[in-house]
Parts: sequence; structure tokens; C-alpha cells
Amino acid sequence: MLDVKEAAGEAINLLKELISITSYSREEDKTANLLENFLKKQGLDVHRSLNNVWVETAGSSENKPVILLNSHHDTVKPNTAYTRDPFSPDVVDGKLYGLGSNDAGGPLVSLLFTFLILSKKEQPYKLIFAATAEEEVSGKNGIAALLPELGKIDLGVVGEPTLCQMAVAEKGLMVLDCVARGKAGHAAREEGINSIYEALPDIEWFRTYKFPKVSPTLGKVKTSVTQIEAGTQHNVVPDACKFVVDVRSTEQYSNQEIYEIIQQHVKCEVNPRSFRLNSSGIAETHPIVKKGFELGLEAYGSPTLSDQALMPFTTIKVGPGDSARSHTADEFIFTDEIEQGIRTYINLLDQLDLGAV
Repeated sequence: MLDVKEAAGEAINLLKELISITSYSREEDKTANLLENFLKKQGLDVHRSLNNVWVETAGSSENKPVILLNSHHDTVKPNTAYTRDPFSPDVVDGKLYGLGSNDAGGPLVSLLFTFLILSKKEQPYKLIFAATAEEEVSGKNGIAALLPELGKIDLGVVGEPTLCQMAVAEKGLMVLDCVARGKAGHAAREEGINSIYEALPDIEWFRTYKFPKVSPTLGKVKTSVTQIEAGTQHNVVPDACKFVVDVRSTEQYSNQEIYEIIQQHVKCEVNPRSFRLNSSGIAETHPIVKKGFELGLEAYGSPTLSDQALMPFTTIKVGPGDSARSHTADEFIFTDEIEQGIRTYINLLDQLDLGAV
């Protein structure tokens, strides 16, 4: 059986291969091929649906709880500030550079090798490892498409860069398309109803309103007007002002509840794009969180969105790397963080008893 240091070396080599392959969201077929072939070489029965690849522990698992180890192999596109080749997996001063190295290649390969190690001995749970697609766009052909094929999941461990600390809560996301209506008229005369002016009170409400319930880990619900569009030319009073609102929800409210509160306070039309990306959280009394505290890990609330938002079961987000490096130019992960990630996952999960959870 691999020891952690040996596993980390192989994980880094696999991560280098992943970095060298383009895997933008909805274009992940080549990294899916790589992962599928790698797992087959381990002698595993590998499953694939679209660009999602997964394996399960062998043997009888009836009546055992099920733990899902999940991370994504898609990436965003590199921004223009890159000074290095984003697809060149170079190691310099202990840093492995490359697009997707930190988000979420490091957590992905760490979870994969954690699965390989933990599956070599009997565990009090069934274990599934899934490398999924379209996370960066919250797409419908990623984890959302895969979950119906996996059956009942009791705990999800979501691999994202958290400095190997425990994100015990995560903010959700709802995007609103709003329209304030007016009446067109000539700007030189006192006619028409200016939709921009009609929108201003609602925009101010989104800027200043404070939702009463505040999360102990995630803080307040945050609403931000991020885009605005109105008018066709300088001398026409605009009859419609469109604006977009980014809503970051907490576990204190479902996205549906936030939408209903907004409807009660604003005059404009409010059209949510989706209610599907809700906030998530795990109790501090949960066995894996308690184990984390015993190991000296810290718990915090994460403001950034992940595939947790699409998982209708208990989840925790944890992994090597630093969220502050995600989507940045010259993205990197420290090579020793991979070993730390594998060790952290194993310490959290080996012989973990979920009990009556």
C-alpha cells in the first residue's frame, strides 16, 4: 500500500499531466480521458458519464453509510495577466505553476490518492471518488447530472483549496435580472417617465437593506448590483432600465425566501435565473467536524461558491491550496501542500464512524 509521501509524489506527477491539458468548463473530455485511464491502470472498475469519472470501493457495502469524495477537473480560462505558459507545469522554489493547479487540481489528486489508500482496507462506510465537470460554470452536466447515478450519499467531502482548514458553511448564489419600467419621451420636453430614475430607489434598497437573520459563520446576506443597462440615445427618455443583482445567501434563508422578501420591498420586475445554488452547512457536532477539531483544524464560513451548492446532503469543503490563488495569473500550488492534503484527508476519514448521522 502506498505511504503518504509516495502517494504525494505520484499525485504531483498526475497533476502535472492534468495541467498540461486544456480543460475549460464544458471542454473537459481530454482530462476526463486521462483520469479514466489512470484509474483503470489501478485495476479499478471505472464509471464515466459525460465528462464525469468515478470509482467506488469494492465488496459488500450494504447498510453502510456512503461518503463521496468529490472535486472538479475543469478550469476557467487563463486571464491576460499571465506571465507564464498556463499549460506548462513548472516547479520553481517548491511551487507547481499552471492553470488549475490550485483550483482544483491539488484537491482533486489529493482526494484521488486518498481514495486509493483508504480503499485498501475495510472502512465503516462505502467510499466513492468522483472527478466532475462544469464546476466553474455551475453547469448541469457536472455533479448535478452525476448525483442521480450515485444513489444515497450520507456525507460529501468537497475538494477545494481551503489551506486544509474546514469550510463548515458556504454562501449560496442567486442572480436576479431586474427591470424598472418607464415611458419613452423626448429628453428636451417634460414628457415620459425616466426608467433610470424609477430604478434608483430599488438600487438603493439593494445597497442598504440588511436581512434580519445573520449567520454565525457566514455573516449577512449580501446583495450587489453589478450590471446596468438603459437608453438608446442621448435625447430619448428610456422606457426600461435593466440591472443585474448578485445575491450571496446564507443558511439562514433559502434563495426562494430571499426572493420573496425582495419582491415585498422593490417596485421593479425581479426575475431569478435559478434557485438551485443554495447555501450549505454542516453542524459542528458532526463526526467529521469533531475529528477535525481533534486534529487542530479550524472551522470557518466560505464566501466562495462550489459544487456544494448542488448537493442536497451534508457536506464539508476542505483541501490543499489557497482560495486566494484561484483564478489568478500564474496560479500555483506548493508541492508540499499535496502531501498535506492527502494526510489531512486520511486523518479525517480513516475509520471515521458516522454513527446515526
